[in-house]
This record gives sequence, structure tokens and C-alpha cells, in this order.
Amino acid sequence: MIIHSLGEENSLLNKFVAEIRDANIQRDSMRFRRNIERIGEILGYELSKTLNYRNQMVETPLGTKEMSMPVDDLVLCSVLRAGLPLHQGLLNYFDNAENAFISAYRHHRGDEDAFEVIVKYFAAPSLENKTLILTDPMLATGKTLENVLNALKNHGKPKQIHIISVIGSQSGIDHIKTVFPKNTQLWIAAIDTQLNSKGYIVPGIGDAGDLAFGVKL
Repeated sequence: MIIHSLGEENSLLNKFVAEIRDANIQRDSMRFRRNIERIGEILGYELSKTLNYRNQMVETPLGTKEMSMPVDDLVLCSVLRAGLPLHQGLLNYFDNAENAFISAYRHHRGDEDAFEVIVKYFAAPSLENKTLILTDPMLATGKTLENVLNALKNHGKPKQIHIISVIGSQSGIDHIKTVFPKNTQLWIAAIDTQLNSKGYIVPGIGDAGDLAFGVKL
């Protein structure tokens, strides 16, 4: 797996990550969603540099100009519900992409910290020979992405997979390295070193879905 940890360089990306981490700022759910969207835009822009391009003549009101245009067939696939703002950020830039959505949630047995990831809803176009961009804002244990990958197998084999995450744990990244194809590329804004006993990233941000859309029952 090729890992692009973009937060290691100085840029506006780190300002947006700092704001979604800040316990006071993140209380503003609209600002939180917009910052996740901004992060998606930045990660998407960096990813776009690796796509395939072809020269094309564009006609202006005053003449013509040869431009380099992307030619890959893209599918954006996001994990509901936390992935929606990140998905929107990518869709702002990849506006011609097809879209897929999948629901995945943690199922805890009783009061145990251990959990399994259950996939229930899935809607996607064919992935055959397309470029798949998987988005999940918090790459914690990596189990969600593993289950998403398994669910996608009946929809064709993509020629390339990119993963977009805002914050990930090192152990989660190590896990997905073992289950995704070797040429998969991970685009991530920040990597934290720890997971707590419930599988949440520390220091992380908390529950991205709750911060974006409100606390669930």
C-alpha cells in the first residue's frame, strides 16, 4: 500500500484538522461538516495528480486551447453516515463520478468493548475496470473498510483503489495493508498512534457521525 500522509507537510489542511479536533469548535456541527468537506477537497485534489489524463482541444469564445483532461471512470463509495461530508468534498471536485453508498456499524454484545462490523445497506454501480475511491473519515481498527471491500467484490474488479480518510490509527492502517491490493493508495490527513479499549482513535476527534449529524440512540 502506498500511504500519503499529507498532514506531515505544512498547509491549510492542518488548520482544518485542528478545528475538527478542538473540543470547543467541533460543537458547531455545521462548521464541523464543512471542515470535513474541505479536507475531502484537499485530499481529492492531491489524489487527482495520480489519475490518467489525455490532451483535448477546448474551444473558447476567442479561439482554441489544448488542455489536459482526466479520463478515468471514477466511483466514489462512502460509509454512511459519517462519510457523507467527506463524500461531498470529493464530489465537489470529481463532479462526474459515479456514486456508491454502504452502511456499516459497530455491533457490541452487551457491555463488552469487543465489537463486530455489520454491513446492511449497499447501493453501487459496476466497479469493473474503474477507479474506486473509498471514503471513511475515521480509520480506526480497519475492520469497517475490510467489510466494505468484501461487500464490493460482487460488483466487479476495479483497476485501482484509493482510500480517503481524515484521521487513522497506525494499527488500523497496518490492518488494511494486509487485506487490500498492494497497489492501493491511502490519502490521509493525520495518523494517531493509539486506540482505546472501545476501538476509538486517541486523541482523534470522538465520534465523527455524532459530531456531524447529532447523537444517535
